[in-house]
Amino acid sequence: MPGQALLSGRFCRLEPLNLERWGDELYQAYQTAEDDRDWTYLFWARPQTREDFQHYLQALASSADRRTMVVIDQANGRAVGTCAFLRIDPANGAAELGTINWSPLMKRSALGSEAIFLMLRHLFDDLGYRRCEWKCDSLNLPSRQAAERFGFRYEGTFRQAVVVKGRTRDTDWLSIIDGEWPALRSAFAAWLSPDNIGDDGRQERRLQAFQPG
Repeated sequence: MPGQALLSGRFCRLEPLNLERWGDELYQAYQTAEDDRDWTYLFWARPQTREDFQHYLQALASSADRRTMVVIDQANGRAVGTCAFLRIDPANGAAELGTINWSPLMKRSALGSEAIFLMLRHLFDDLGYRRCEWKCDSLNLPSRQAAERFGFRYEGTFRQAVVVKGRTRDTDWLSIIDGEWPALRSAFAAWLSPDNIGDDGRQERRLQAFQPG
């Protein structure tokens, strides 16, 4: 089942959410944001207090259909963001990557992209899943662009799919299937290699340069 194992990479590792261990560090990481813009398309408003943040984490941890992972920076061992496996369907070998919430400490670094790679590799290589989904608000262009940069393909839009914070949301659906994964895995591996990304985090070539045309 996704979301139970530790997933380790060069720049980050992912661990199942443990409120007592990571709660304070996650709160501090998100507090580095100057405003609430990163929470615009999430189902939750940005927690304003440590107590509110604890309730938010408890909601993530108690969800029956979500396995939340904490992103740990390998350079300093600190928690810097969260992501989750959703809509887990072992019978059909399908799951969604979602509830992605990177703190400012992850931006302009390889951590976020490597975290997605670790989740994809876990689903396809470790668990033998057939399909990985990505859903986003149709207005959330950065999320859509990120998904396509990772190799997800657009499948369609569910109109008036849900109501979020009082607003009707259309939802874009994207996916990667198992037949597409080997080429994408090779692209991620080449992009993340020391030959392309140095210890200072600077990349020589973008991920798209390694992906199949």
